[in-house]
Amino acid sequence: MSAPAPSPLAIVDAEPLPRQDEVLTEAALAFVAELHRRFAPRRAELLARRGERRAEIARTSTLDFLPDTAQVREGDWKVAPAPAALNDRRVEITGPTDRKMTINALNSGAKVWLADFEDASAPTWENVVLGQLNLIDAYERRIDFTDARTGKAYALRPAAELATVVMRPRGWHLEERHLRFEGGPASGSLVDFGLYFFHNAKRLIDLGKGPYFYLPKTESHLEARLWNDIFVFSQDYVGIPQGTVRATVLIETITAAYEMDEILYELRDHAAGLNAGRWDYLFSIVKNFRDGGEKFVLPDRNAVTMTAPFMRAYTELLVRTCHKRGAHAIGGMAAFIPSRKDAEVNKIAFAKVKADKDREAGDGFDGSWVAHPDLVPIAMASFDAVLGDKPNQKDRLREDVSVAPGELIAIDSLDAKPTYEGLRNAVQVGIRYIEAWLRGLGAVGIFGLMEDAATAEISRSQIWQWINAGVVFENGKTATAELTRELAAEELAALRTEVGEEAFAAGKWQQAHDLFLKVSLDADYADFLTLPAYDQLVG
Repeated sequence: MSAPAPSPLAIVDAEPLPRQDEVLTEAALAFVAELHRRFAPRRAELLARRGERRAEIARTSTLDFLPDTAQVREGDWKVAPAPAALNDRRVEITGPTDRKMTINALNSGAKVWLADFEDASAPTWENVVLGQLNLIDAYERRIDFTDARTGKAYALRPAAELATVVMRPRGWHLEERHLRFEGGPASGSLVDFGLYFFHNAKRLIDLGKGPYFYLPKTESHLEARLWNDIFVFSQDYVGIPQGTVRATVLIETITAAYEMDEILYELRDHAAGLNAGRWDYLFSIVKNFRDGGEKFVLPDRNAVTMTAPFMRAYTELLVRTCHKRGAHAIGGMAAFIPSRKDAEVNKIAFAKVKADKDREAGDGFDGSWVAHPDLVPIAMASFDAVLGDKPNQKDRLREDVSVAPGELIAIDSLDAKPTYEGLRNAVQVGIRYIEAWLRGLGAVGIFGLMEDAATAEISRSQIWQWINAGVVFENGKTATAELTRELAAEELAALRTEVGEEAFAAGKWQQAHDLFLKVSLDADYADFLTLPAYDQLVG
């Protein structure tokens, strides 16, 4: 047997950060380099395959369950049993890995914290490296600090009270320009996973937990297979037992919704469950069927509730699939940010959050997401009422559920239309989010909701779709590039007044305006707005 090829050398191309040497150790970079050498070619092949599949959808305007994997869907198999630290997931809180959020999320009372390097984090080199450092510090219990601006002290609660961390690396499509191998940028996914796994796998085992991951933007079971092969290699590399890694896959693309069984099967020794990610799922539907004609035109994003027939088909199929295979089914996000000033606003919003979580618990989900610590008790009460002392309800097999292929893409089953105010809101939210992202913030409060990159994606994609479908709004105006530019100019002027001349000049408002219009109006639709945005991200 010939000796393995040497790994490419890692080149760090960035200004040094405080304590970065604790993360970018020679051994850790060697591991990431080996991941790159072994798995980057397959990543490239799978990204190319995404384009081929999108072209097929554009040609046929349909999707179906895969004929070649019928034996997997019909087979009698289950995923590995959940480890104790992931058996009860009734409430999960999400957020980026800055120091304050790390402490607040771990202390929140939620069972799980999704520590996010993806949609809730703008990938500046500082966020990438110091986010890793914050997690290491949290596990070592040396993360306590006092906010220099407010004087408020932040400290971790006792270990038994802390949420279990499930870390989300960047999606396959994103690169990391500050870390290069053989002249090319590294995969953001492999950098985030590799640094976290290398530093923390054994540390987490010692804490009675393990290296647990959320896998974003997955589009096929072949992408899940690649992750599984990475897990197998990585566990051998650091010398921990196979099956220690656990992964929950976000079913947030329309193509993945047709491959839930297959995705769990590929990861079956490492699978922990599936999650219903609402905004990215809608974004994926628009992206894939954007030129499919009137029947695929989505109304305003806020009009597409989880009770829409095609969304019910998606969530009920997810619960049934997960429970048939012994996996957790995790519900969607409650993004409301409680107001410190308006109790009436909170009362109305809390009632909506409760109704949403009651519905998910009643449908058989084993847990759900919230974006703010104040929502943890509301979601917890909804699941406590159904679960009681049980850690989950995987015994609810939902054999009453039967979903035909067409039901998942029956967009025209929803009795709602795009509105002029929906267009205005998409422009407002898109510009405001991108401006914050370009300043390094990935989780942003906008109009009382915690927004991340998925929000901006659905906003700009709907504008693109409405214009190309020639949508006529209730006021008689037609969705056009000119109308969108008018609304964007109005928003820019309003923002100048709202934030003040000094803050406007110091911000990224014009840049965000221009980029939002580009990704909303260009005939050549960008697969992800974060790709052109990353070129403009400083740091």
